[in-house]
Amino acid sequence: MKTYTAHIAQDSAADRFGLRVASRLSDSTRDLPYEITERLRAARVRALVERKRAASWLAPTVLAAGGGTAALGFDEDGISIWQRIGSVLPLLVLVAGLVLIYTVQADERASELAEIDTALLTDDLPPAAYSDPGFAQFLKLANGGTPGTP
Repeated sequence: MKTYTAHIAQDSAADRFGLRVASRLSDSTRDLPYEITERLRAARVRALVERKRAASWLAPTVLAAGGGTAALGFDEDGISIWQRIGSVLPLLVLVAGLVLIYTVQADERASELAEIDTALLTDDLPPAAYSDPGFAQFLKLANGGTPGTP
């Protein structure tokens, strides 16, 4: 409750400030020439029309369905085809990036396995020697280890 009343107090203070600024601007326009006041009036009208158009595009509509459910959507006339494409495009880029990452990693893994297979097949020892437990012991001794120690 305290945050709600704090927001109301901030909103009302901002509204009061806005009204004071608007009244000062209105007071100072009385001394302006006619052509300048007409240009300002036309700009004000254009700004209000643009604001209404932007507000109608941003305002979501809540549609109550027959079963007691509600659906949140936007008016059809407010969203253009480019905005729809722009909202789907990041998802497509993300999926394409994930597919690319998967493909690159799979290719790297395959090339690593091919290098290992090539090294095994071109080595002087037969591949069965690597699975022999005595060969593991031989490698330990050849690398300077003592028998019986890992």
